[in-house]
Amino acid sequence: MVNTIEWTPEGVVMIDQRILPAKELFITCRNYEEVAEAIRTMVIRGAPAIGCAAAMGVAIGVQKAADESLDEQVETICSTLAATRPTAVNLFWAIDRMKKLYQRERASGASLDALRKTLIAEAEEVLREDIEINKAIGRHGSALLPNGANVMTHCNAGALATGGYGTALGVIRAAIEGGNPVAVLANETRPFMQGSRLTVWELQQDDIPVTLLTDNMAGHTLKAGKVGAVVVGADRIAGNGDVANKIGTYSVAVLAKENNVPFYVAAPISTLDMSLESGDQIPIEERAPDEVTQIRGHQIAPEGTDVMNPAFDVTPNRYVSGIITEKGVARAPFVETLREMAGAR
Repeated sequence: MVNTIEWTPEGVVMIDQRILPAKELFITCRNYEEVAEAIRTMVIRGAPAIGCAAAMGVAIGVQKAADESLDEQVETICSTLAATRPTAVNLFWAIDRMKKLYQRERASGASLDALRKTLIAEAEEVLREDIEINKAIGRHGSALLPNGANVMTHCNAGALATGGYGTALGVIRAAIEGGNPVAVLANETRPFMQGSRLTVWELQQDDIPVTLLTDNMAGHTLKAGKVGAVVVGADRIAGNGDVANKIGTYSVAVLAKENNVPFYVAAPISTLDMSLESGDQIPIEERAPDEVTQIRGHQIAPEGTDVMNPAFDVTPNRYVSGIITEKGVARAPFVETLREMAGAR
């Protein structure tokens, strides 16, 4: 299984997901600005993985900070990281966790050296916890998959999108580890192609059966009765169970419901945003036009074409059969079940 991100004495090491599967290149971010740029440019992506990167970004920022005006420097570090991508709530969750720890240690009179060591340990703990959380999500979700089913997924919610193991793909891995011979139908996920480039590559590394579909084949495949369940990840889940995930997820959810196929969302409780009453309040990132008009720098649309490129869409809770978390599976009414789970974090 791929090692997505790691803290090392040299810096924060992460696999460059922009160039997979053509090349496996690991880059080292030696300061918080480089971590922020890696998040912004999608060297690393996926809500839980972004959270791990943000925690390490805070930690490495403080390693480079001077004792003088330290509080102001930490504010700058946190605000720089927070400005990278707006939708994935794990980013802000991780920054807040690190910032609160810094403030507690600072108030207790900890030295700068002690602060640095504490923040490194906490960032490594965020990574360790994420992997364990993903395995728990996998255990809870694997029981939902029919024996030997084809499971459709959209985007990449695997080890590459997390600290390791994966959320949606963690459910797949846990099912196979438990003796259920499921196979994956991976939607390509235009325009960044996370399904074809990342999910297929990742599953092939672990010898998990996977078939690639273009995005516009999802409806036909569901209608043909070839899908036993759909499992996707999430970047933010509102308090009512509306789910923001990679663009195209909403279409898959509607098609699944139309064809009586269960649609599950796998995500850690840190992806819940209980401050939002509905998905209408979730900010949707708009990305650069050339992600749509070009493929690896090759122009595929006429120059000057107007482009819409929202990175995410929101699936209303009525299309969601269940939300698989490390605490169990939340079902409708989501306002009640998610509140209970959030309170138990």
